[in-house]
Amino acid sequence: MLLLRGHYRLSEAVLVGWRRVRGLMIPVPVVTAAPAVQLVSLSKVYGSGPTAVTALDRVSIELAKGSFTAVMGPSGSGKSTLLHCAAGLDRPTSGSVVLGGIELSVLPEAARTRIRRERVGVVFQAYNLLASLTVEQNIGLPLRLADRRVDRAWLHQVVTAVGLADRLVDRPSQLSGGQQQRVAIARALVTRPDAVFADEPTGALDTGTGRQVLRLLRDLVDATGQTVLLVTHDPVAAAFADRVVFLADGRLAGSLDGPSPELIAERMAHLGAW
Repeated sequence: MLLLRGHYRLSEAVLVGWRRVRGLMIPVPVVTAAPAVQLVSLSKVYGSGPTAVTALDRVSIELAKGSFTAVMGPSGSGKSTLLHCAAGLDRPTSGSVVLGGIELSVLPEAARTRIRRERVGVVFQAYNLLASLTVEQNIGLPLRLADRRVDRAWLHQVVTAVGLADRLVDRPSQLSGGQQQRVAIARALVTRPDAVFADEPTGALDTGTGRQVLRLLRDLVDATGQTVLLVTHDPVAAAFADRVVFLADGRLAGSLDGPSPELIAERMAHLGAW
């Protein structure tokens, strides 16, 4: 018989069990995987006094390694603010953001910038590609900024996964919108990040191309164990995720595991989103 009690450290989750041996209870440590991202009582307030706006109000979420989580909510619910704080792009007013065991919210700006370059991948609705660079150069830009060598084997694996192995010498202007977003996804993956944060990545794409990008994110999670957080307003897009987390007025408003687009739309309707 193994009785468990838990204690937690930022770098790893540890369960301490107790096993009876010759009449004595002996502690037995059992190490489990720590979350890729942990948000603890996260709050973000813009302004002060009577004009202050609370964008996030004590939100706590854990993203397991290798999980695909979607965040949904009405306009102004705090979705993008949550993503920006989780990715280290913005500093929360209070609470903590732990990425791969590192507490981001207490780091100075220079250290947070370094962490973002090396351990965070971000994909926006706008592709943010440099027109003067080739596909390969755009993908490798985070490594260049971090003064890191390109792992050619990993680069080949990434560009093959996103279907761009034959387009590496092309410029962004020679690519379709869907292909440009694939370049942005590959750029987010090239540093082997703890998590990829995608903010409405299909918003500028037609329906068919958007579905291809979402299927790519789903396949990356399943095939490589990449952790993905997706912000979206589209129930069909959210249904590609393992879990959908809902926000309303900056607060958590429930979650659904493996839901259908219809069930997500129904929950959104109850939140007053439509």
